[in-house]
Amino acid sequence: MQLILAVGVLAEVLRRFLYGSEPLSSIMIMMGLIALAANVTCLLLIAKKRHAGAHMKASWIFSANDVIANSGVILAGLLVSWTGSHYPDLIIGLVIGLIVMNGARRILQLRH
Repeated sequence: MQLILAVGVLAEVLRRFLYGSEPLSSIMIMMGLIALAANVTCLLLIAKKRHAGAHMKASWIFSANDVIANSGVILAGLLVSWTGSHYPDLIIGLVIGLIVMNGARRILQLRH
């Protein structure tokens, strides 16, 4: 699932680069904050058990990547608002895609 998400994010960044985009900074920031609160809550709930088997390690990696992605979306929203450019959305989207791809690699390397 993490790998599919990474490919989807990278494909969306490429699509937006090729065909243009008009990111809405206020919606990016608002949704990023809501998602960040949910994912931080998930991390807190699984923190004590994050080393208890491959499924918990994978859940931890997935949720931690979501927190990073949510923070990136918030930052991108702020930078889009500040600069009036869509480039922060594209650059941060690319970075998020690569982070998620790395998370997929880490999950696939888990043994137990």
